[in-house]
Amino acid sequence: MSSVAVQRLRSALVHAVLIGFALLILLPVIWTVAAGFRTQISLLMGDLFFTPVFFNFTEVLFSKTSDFLVNYRNSLIVGITSTVLCLVVATLAAWSLHRMRWPRWIPNIFLAWTLIFHMIPPVALASAWYTMARTVGLDNTFTGLILAHTTLNLPMAIWLMSVFVRDVPKELEEAALLDGASTPVLLRHVVLPIIAPGLAATAVLTFVFSWNEFAVALTLTMKQTATVPVAIAKFAQDFEILYTQMAASAALSILPALLLLLIAQRYIVKGLTQGAVK
Repeated sequence: MSSVAVQRLRSALVHAVLIGFALLILLPVIWTVAAGFRTQISLLMGDLFFTPVFFNFTEVLFSKTSDFLVNYRNSLIVGITSTVLCLVVATLAAWSLHRMRWPRWIPNIFLAWTLIFHMIPPVALASAWYTMARTVGLDNTFTGLILAHTTLNLPMAIWLMSVFVRDVPKELEEAALLDGASTPVLLRHVVLPIIAPGLAATAVLTFVFSWNEFAVALTLTMKQTATVPVAIAKFAQDFEILYTQMAASAALSILPALLLLLIAQRYIVKGLTQGAVK
């Protein structure tokens, strides 16, 4: 067998493996979306072929007993605000860790602590945060949930932004400082344009994690401030589980993350691979 044929066979095997993994990831999503277009009886009976219906989406979006659109708005408010806070704090923290004159052990201990905190399950913090939020009057408020999501996602954001800030060429910063640029001007006109792919990648990951967070949102919110994951869980009622409406709401919950990924796909790939390439 020639070397060209071996390379083609190897390429075909690699593509087959990648397609297989892609199917493993996509099939549950496709099944969930398809379940949203089925009737409850059709789904429970396991019919392979079915006539699509839009009743579940209509019920979820426009029923008088459904607050899903309000929950959608709540998730957008919490996700966007906590993401912006994480980006600002993480970028400044990464800049401080890698550019200010800290003893070497301080950045190492700080990053190690963020890693340890990120490993703590959110459900382990939910009850303590509920007590704290109730004490200061932040329970059942957007402010309390935004602060909680910012705290949960900040360690990951700091780790990601540390990589991108560290890889900014110091020569560019030194040249800007010699030209008389202040630190805010340096950050805005030199550093931020360079780390823009990293900001995009961090923003998307932070938003998705905030959007999908359930345990803390369930603990800190009530009907007026509940987010999408909490709303989906409410379809599991005492005497009945509305599987098809749950599937319809889950399918709708995919849209913001999917839209973000489509818009920022190029920046995400560039940002996530930038550190490895360098």
